[in-house]
Amino acid sequence: MRRPFAAAAAGLVLVAGAGAGAAACSSSASPPPHAPSSTAPAPADSNPPGDIPDTQVYVPWSPPGGGFTVKVPEGWARTTQGPATVFTDKFNSVRVERVHATTAPTVNSVRTKDIPAIRAASTHFSLVKVVDVQRRAGRAVLAEYRVDSAPNQVTGKRVALDVQRYVFYKPHKGEAVLTLSGGVGADNVDPWRTVTDSFRWS
Repeated sequence: MRRPFAAAAAGLVLVAGAGAGAAACSSSASPPPHAPSSTAPAPADSNPPGDIPDTQVYVPWSPPGGGFTVKVPEGWARTTQGPATVFTDKFNSVRVERVHATTAPTVNSVRTKDIPAIRAASTHFSLVKVVDVQRRAGRAVLAEYRVDSAPNQVTGKRVALDVQRYVFYKPHKGEAVLTLSGGVGADNVDPWRTVTDSFRWS
């Protein structure tokens, strides 16, 4: 299946100065207890909600039984959802699944078979496009769409997600499906490219 933040603290520097002549005239001359700062606070360095930091580290991962390897973000929570393994952090997720198949996927087969199933299982589904793309491991079929997330367990609220779903295929090994999702507006182009370009059959 897209699954976000640093803040800088600014200190207040108090400065005071007096002319040499004033200092010589009176030893009692001193700055007021709350002299204004001569240095403006440094602006906070933060990412928009959902953005994956540039410092994120990626580590290789393979499903039980092998078959392929893909790099996933280090430190993200990992869960199992049926045949899929999902790595999540805040608004973002990477879902990895191996699917039995005997023929290579096409744009048309994804449109007519995969998309209806995704639409039926989604809330507020909106298809963007289905296209052939090239990654370092070879050709894949990419479906881009928008859905709502599952409801938050505490608040019940949903978040709109942008999703990229890549289907790779190799004879005798079937399909490997990578589904990347993140909050709408998050700039995760480079992280998602890192993940999808890291995919390798083994």
